[in-house]
Amino acid sequence: MVRNSRGGRMPIERFLSWRKRRRGWYVVVTLGVAVLLVLADRNGLLTEAGDEVARYDGKTFVVTRVIDGDTLELDVPDGDERTTRVRLWGVDTPEKARRDPPRPAEPFAEEATDLTRRLTQGQRVRLTLEPHRVRGNYGRLLAFMELPDGTFLNEALLATGLARADDRWSHRHVKRFESLERDAREAKKGLWGGP
Repeated sequence: MVRNSRGGRMPIERFLSWRKRRRGWYVVVTLGVAVLLVLADRNGLLTEAGDEVARYDGKTFVVTRVIDGDTLELDVPDGDERTTRVRLWGVDTPEKARRDPPRPAEPFAEEATDLTRRLTQGQRVRLTLEPHRVRGNYGRLLAFMELPDGTFLNEALLATGLARADDRWSHRHVKRFESLERDAREAKKGLWGGP
């Protein structure tokens, strides 16, 4: 016999069964909390998104380097890095050739990169962020990029047929970007021009 929390007595078998059930609930609750934390982290909810939104959203920066059609670097430090790498929200341009692992360039990769370079290199651009997701899978800042003339680079790439609308993550311009891609397809521009 074992004493319970109310001072009464309980058979040892019942006590061990009760303790086992209780331990099981601790495991379930702990695993549930761990799963929620992993999901929150993957969706950027555990980062200091508010600080990054305040630091970048609505601010202008100079483009110092164009990596490819949808990835650029800005003249502002990012942690230990001298520049901030930005991935354009809602668009996906063709990939350039890579050495490691070896991969040939996709069609129109150079054209997309050239357009981005021509419109942004050395220019002051204004960023707009989505507060619910500030960083992408590779730690790059996700942003809509407004050019000096007031147009958005994201939209220019879609309108010229040099990017696909990327709706993997929800954002405020999904419908507009899908419409721009559809218009470029119908006009057979860039990627949609056929052989």
